Amino acid sequence: MLLESKFLNTTKKKNARAKPFDVVLMFKILILQRYYGLGDKQIKYQIMDRTSFNNFLGFDTRDKIPDEKTVWAFGENHTKTGLTEDLFTQFKSFLETKELILNEGQMIDAGFTIEPRQLNTREENDKLKNGVGDELWNDKSHKKSHKDIDARWTNNNNENFYGYKNHAKVDTK
Repeated sequence: MLLESKFLNTTKKKNARAKPFDVVLMFKILILQRYYGLGDKQIKYQIMDRTSFNNFLGFDTRDKIPDEKTVWAFGENHTKTGLTEDLFTQFKSFLETKELILNEGQMIDAGFTIEPRQLNTREENDKLKNGVGDELWNDKSHKKSHKDIDARWTNNNNENFYGYKNHAKVDTK
């Protein structure tokens, strides 16, 4: 494996220092950093906080987690040798063979455009939900002009909103 051949220290003479972290584990941490947009300081906190990160890295609750300096040093060595992009290209190719796609470097923002709440009868609401709202209020054009038949109710953090969901997805590059 390319990663182990470049980073595994096989010429170590003394066992006096602490045992280094596995290079595959450290590369997995770099993957998490890249795809979640996390810095060296934040990655340790997220590893301690998120069960999904622990499962991905194969950590048990008693395992020692690399600190920010260790992650930084590994990342720097990784970049200096020029392997970073080669390894991530191989990783992406492997995922594509498994029909998996990772979206890197995206910011997603979701918000609501709030519309005035509608005071409709139950029958009118049922027709709106079933998509036949165009036939409502045809005889009362003034009332129909004040009704928004496309807006919907949604719930977010135990708050109800009437209107539209807006999503913006942008590539950070």
